[in-house]
Amino acid sequence: MAMSLLRSVSTVRCRVVAMVGVRGGPIGRPFGSVSGPTTTVAPPLFLPLLARRSLARTLSSSRTDEAVSMPTDGGAVADADMNAVQRRLMFEDECILVDEHDNVIGHDSKYNCHLMEKIESENLLHRAFSIFLFNSKFELLLQQRSATKVTFPLVWTNTCCSHPLYRDSELIEENFLGVRNAAQRKLLDELGIPPEDLPVDEFIPLGRILYKAASDGKWGEHELDYLLFIVQDANLHPNPDEVADVKYVNRDQLKELLRKADAGEDGIKLSPWFRLVVDNFLPKWWDHVERGTLQETADMETIHKLT
Repeated sequence: MAMSLLRSVSTVRCRVVAMVGVRGGPIGRPFGSVSGPTTTVAPPLFLPLLARRSLARTLSSSRTDEAVSMPTDGGAVADADMNAVQRRLMFEDECILVDEHDNVIGHDSKYNCHLMEKIESENLLHRAFSIFLFNSKFELLLQQRSATKVTFPLVWTNTCCSHPLYRDSELIEENFLGVRNAAQRKLLDELGIPPEDLPVDEFIPLGRILYKAASDGKWGEHELDYLLFIVQDANLHPNPDEVADVKYVNRDQLKELLRKADAGEDGIKLSPWFRLVVDNFLPKWWDHVERGTLQETADMETIHKLT
């Protein structure tokens, strides 16, 4: 029995080491357009703190193939070639369903919430957030979504866009703490920014928008989106499962990006929610970023229905 147990432990250790060898590479490579500290790949026991955090997320994601219980309906079978990380998020994450007044009315899988058929037939509306992170030079951090994203792959958008989940910590309504908690979680997941670098009370909710947009013939968004601003220098360690590229832009550089998107140059596309914020709010709010008066422009009473 002792020998059998020893063989079992040895097998487990070999599997973990294999994961580190195969997936440890991206931890040590500089990624994206933003310059910042990089981490040198080392034996697992000697990895620096941020690399160990990244490794923990990688190992967590690696349970996808074994742990995800995919529905047996035809739609799920048709999506069997979906990227493993995105598949896990689609079937495990439960979005918060709301009515048009932002009252919580239930929850459903991220998969169902982004199917245009269900959005149209059941009017599924879910809560979301969009983060706008500025550095101390008042430049806005943009990200290009990864090619494996189910909705809007490879489009450029604001710093981070996702959903609070149907869990206690992200359902807290007081001071919008649930949405802030979710924002902190996703900045770690997507950009590798640890929570202690971006405390939840530093996120400033400026407004809410409600919009609907199709990504392709099958997928789309129907979101009640919280717009969160924060001014903070941050070290970035983008997760390639989520992010293809990142860059800071000033106002003129953003205008040039918009021009290229409108002209169809260089294959540049922008997310519909980011374009709505740019066209309706961002110039005025950027003024407040530079003056340090963001709280003065906040309006969390109004839900702006935009098309």
